Amino acid sequence: MDLTHHGLPDPGLTAATAPLQLRDAATTTTGTHAGAATPSSTISPYATGLDGVNQLNNMLFTDILWWSLGIVGLIMLLVRIVDLAWAKLRLVTAMPLPGDKQEFWKRTQWNKMPGLKRGLLYAPLWKKRHNREIRLSSAANMGTLPSRFHSLLLFGYLASNLAYMFILDWRNENKYALCAEIRGRSGTLSIVSMVPLIIFAGRNNPLIGLLNVSFDTYNLLHRWMGRISIIEVIIHFIAWAVVEVADDGWKGVQDKILNDRFIGSGTVGVAAMAIILVLAFSPVRHAFYETFLNVHIILALIAFVCTWVHCISASVAGGLPQTPWILAIMALWLAERTARMLRLAYANWSTRGFTEAIVETVPGEACRVTMHLPRFVDVKPGQHAYLRFAGVNCWENHPFSIAWFEHRYRDDDSVLPTTEKEKPRQPREAVGTTVSFIIGAHTGFTRKLYNTAARSPQGRPITMRAALEGPYAGHHSLDSYGHAVLFAGATGITHQISYLRHLINGYNAGTAATRRVTLVWIVRDYEVLEWARPFMDKILKLPNRKEVLQIRLFVTRPKTASQVVSASTTVQMFPGRPNIPMLLAKEVGEQMGAMCVSVCGPGGLADDVRDAVRKVQAHRTVVDFVEESFTW
Repeated sequence: MDLTHHGLPDPGLTAATAPLQLRDAATTTTGTHAGAATPSSTISPYATGLDGVNQLNNMLFTDILWWSLGIVGLIMLLVRIVDLAWAKLRLVTAMPLPGDKQEFWKRTQWNKMPGLKRGLLYAPLWKKRHNREIRLSSAANMGTLPSRFHSLLLFGYLASNLAYMFILDWRNENKYALCAEIRGRSGTLSIVSMVPLIIFAGRNNPLIGLLNVSFDTYNLLHRWMGRISIIEVIIHFIAWAVVEVADDGWKGVQDKILNDRFIGSGTVGVAAMAIILVLAFSPVRHAFYETFLNVHIILALIAFVCTWVHCISASVAGGLPQTPWILAIMALWLAERTARMLRLAYANWSTRGFTEAIVETVPGEACRVTMHLPRFVDVKPGQHAYLRFAGVNCWENHPFSIAWFEHRYRDDDSVLPTTEKEKPRQPREAVGTTVSFIIGAHTGFTRKLYNTAARSPQGRPITMRAALEGPYAGHHSLDSYGHAVLFAGATGITHQISYLRHLINGYNAGTAATRRVTLVWIVRDYEVLEWARPFMDKILKLPNRKEVLQIRLFVTRPKTASQVVSASTTVQMFPGRPNIPMLLAKEVGEQMGAMCVSVCGPGGLADDVRDAVRKVQAHRTVVDFVEESFTW
């Protein structure tokens, strides 16, 4: 019987030939000793190459998967365009109107939208919990739960991968040919998932601004797509190993891994990804996050390089069909890393010098950091940046919300000529930017920064070389809302302060529709108010501040009753925790135009505010919700 055709790529193994091959396998595969076997012509072709691999279906499911992702992205882009156009129309029409004349924008124009927000867009997966961490101990937790909308997206992606994985020729009686089909399918799907996986991991992901989807959401998708990709590549390895053991025994598997570049590179790549899967398990990741992050990057790079070597080393002419995909993945990874370095260099170096940071400790175990950048950097409300400090784990960088910024200008270029003979001067030019942060001391990097500053004699601020990467985010504009309610917990005040100044200045300049801003800040004790004192003093001195801004301060653990004293009717202090549903219902009862509710703080606070926003949707007024979070 001539079986030489099995040495050629043959994706079309049929059920008719399978029984004959199995009968032949029974006569040609014999065990020589424990763990070893002689090669069989009906097994070995399915160990490597494309024999048994259904390339037609592989490419079909690849196209379907990418089209599915593209269609979801396109729908979100269309929603984003409509949302931007609607917000611009609302801003232009509501900008000249007083708050009580913005009734049209206060009422929802689509009766289905409040129910959609309450039941899907703002809804947690189950009951109330979403961003509040599931803690196992003080050092480890199980992370957070995705929202209902995110869960639908993740379920759809997982279900489609599962379906494509098991659409196989189950009628094929040659189990080794079936393993080859599984091997080809799982390997293809794994690399397909790596493309969005690497895009979603980047801080410079262009889809963040384009679709107005936060990096936090992309990080969630990145984690789950990574898990799916790793499980598929493990299946890919197991499917190969089953055939190789049957063909040449465990010794043959060992020889192939050690001596065959194609198999060896693939095995190392699978091992790197399997380690990533173990280390990314939430309790491990959260307990040793900084170590995990550095190891994760190294292992990911090893996996990408090994996958590339694996693809180009195949016996198939020109390498495996997936070779261009892994090249694109490596190019995207390199481009994103290059963008980070360029942003880092641009913001922190100029002919005027390097960035310096002034770090001072403030009550409540926190640092107030003021960074003097040597060049102009445009900063928008709601943005954050990644910071590095010389001498404080300089290889690490962490995100912090920008609390305050000011631009520095030349001293001699602020006036225009008043006579013909006087030489014209250039318009006022910004030569630098000062950016401020509040960093609470927790563990690891933030604790070490605080301890370094605390060792300063007599508590004086210290100066150190530092670097800022960013700014990032800032895609949520509140200018078109007549009413804004801003919730902050602890250091979450930094995110909200940046909006306060912008909205009050917009009110004074007539460039925003905002007519009322309510800030709700929850702190542990009275001393914590010192964190934001320099910035709040400047805000309270802004023109017409009392007409726009209402501040509600809640001190949950006041030391004495005399500490909780309201300074004025527009700045009020209360002991204990706020009744968020009642507070928000009161704001909705006095709503001016469209309302946006924003929250930045601990996960428990964010979940309470989210729940309160869902409840007020029953009023059928426009109440949008924005959550700023850094889940990891």
